[in-house]
Amino acid sequence: MTIRILSVGKKHDQALSAAIDEYSVRTARIIKLDWEFVPPSGLPEQQARLDESERLLQRVREDIVWLLDERGVQVDSPALSTKLTDLQIKGVKQLTIVIGGAYGVSKRMHERADFTWSLSKLVFPHQLVRLILAEQLYRATEIARGSGYHHV
Repeated sequence: MTIRILSVGKKHDQALSAAIDEYSVRTARIIKLDWEFVPPSGLPEQQARLDESERLLQRVREDIVWLLDERGVQVDSPALSTKLTDLQIKGVKQLTIVIGGAYGVSKRMHERADFTWSLSKLVFPHQLVRLILAEQLYRATEIARGSGYHHV
């Protein structure tokens, strides 16, 4: 399975890039991570949210879509591992995880999402979200493998 992470913003920040790349490489033993970026619109808040969301929606096609949003459902690492494993068992070839822009995403993008996932009730900078996401996806694959990386 491939997980495409579709993020509004620029490429990874240099300070975090090595760590994000390291987790992406580690995860690739089981699940390939593809990072794609949609440039921020630079428009005022409401217009930016709509413009960026439309450009995200154009890219999600018929994919299974998980939207990251602090108002979404929180899952622990074992539950995340189970959700990903269930998708693999069902034969899903690609999952797209969407990270919206600074002003979030439109109602239409929320409605398109198959699952709205919260990493935390806290709000993080987008660059840090990418690192947390990469590590959690790696952790989920390691839980599925029974590797011992995840300690309870």
